[in-house]
Amino acid sequence: MTANTAGLRVEGLTRRFGGRDVVSNVSLEVQAGQVTCLLGPSGCGKSTTLRIIAGVDQQDAGRVSVGGQVVSDGAVHMPAEARHVGLMFQDFALFPHLSVFDNIAFGLKGSKREAYTRVGELLERVHLEGFETAFPHELSGGEQQRVALARAIAPRPRIMLMDEPFSGLDNRLRDGIRDETLDILKDENTAVLLVTHEPDEAMRMADEIALMRDGQIVQRGAPYNVYNTPVDQDAAAFFSDINVIHGVVEGALTDTPFGGFLAPGVPDGTDVEIVIRPQHIRIDFDRQGRGPNPTPEDGSPARGTVMRSRFMGNESLVEFRMDHDGSILKATVPSVFLPKEGTALWLMIRRGRCFVFPKRG
Repeated sequence: MTANTAGLRVEGLTRRFGGRDVVSNVSLEVQAGQVTCLLGPSGCGKSTTLRIIAGVDQQDAGRVSVGGQVVSDGAVHMPAEARHVGLMFQDFALFPHLSVFDNIAFGLKGSKREAYTRVGELLERVHLEGFETAFPHELSGGEQQRVALARAIAPRPRIMLMDEPFSGLDNRLRDGIRDETLDILKDENTAVLLVTHEPDEAMRMADEIALMRDGQIVQRGAPYNVYNTPVDQDAAAFFSDINVIHGVVEGALTDTPFGGFLAPGVPDGTDVEIVIRPQHIRIDFDRQGRGPNPTPEDGSPARGTVMRSRFMGNESLVEFRMDHDGSILKATVPSVFLPKEGTALWLMIRRGRCFVFPKRG
């Protein structure tokens, strides 16, 4: 990032509590107009990172720059209100005693006429024309979220920091409001750092995902790449259900009931775990039990017995107990497919959709 780029740069950020690193050497960049999602489980350090960037907490080491200007390091700690950063939180944090107009205008500087023009423009953008005199308690959750967005972007911040801002919304409203919010922030050319623990939200909104675990960023990249090339088993499991098949490497190959799987660079004798998502298991629909004709990509067939099947709305989930070792594998089918318990079917797994990792200790 060049010095004159209106964006965010975080370098080597570390925060300690009680002698433990809650945030450990975190570095990331967010360009103007870009949405980066800081994704991870509860307690991994996401919100602490956001608070440090916002200026409401202070790091033990590292540097934060906004628009090419250092706002926090070992020598500088600029107050939150001077950082040109917008904030949105789960609880919206609207002032209950102020009208919609006054809430949005709260952080604006300049003349009353300029404030009136800016608030009017934003009310139109968030589809709340005519709500100027309403108070927060008179609004629905979705309307309160739109007011919070308008208030946050009213001063035209360089950076928008968002901490689980949609988690309090009804599922029916959430997708539409997320999309509207994203469109407005893109139009404003704002750099956005969104904290979430929901993979679906990160995949829907982000240009880049930074996957965080135990205070560290373990993987960064475009949503497609993070999903399809996970750095380890935990990264794969964070985005979806997974199946795990165990094997041992011999001659860069792992032998399994489904055929051999390449394990390049893994020493012979290493125990490995082959990870595959349920949607990438192919079920044989031949009820005669003869087994499918495998393709080179599919590998060899192996037989399993149906333990249970459930219709999940847009797919069916079928669980199998495998004949070869009694392990359980899950498969999903994008239709209604509900075989009876005890039905024997043949399964194949697509080699190109599998991930091979050394077995964890």
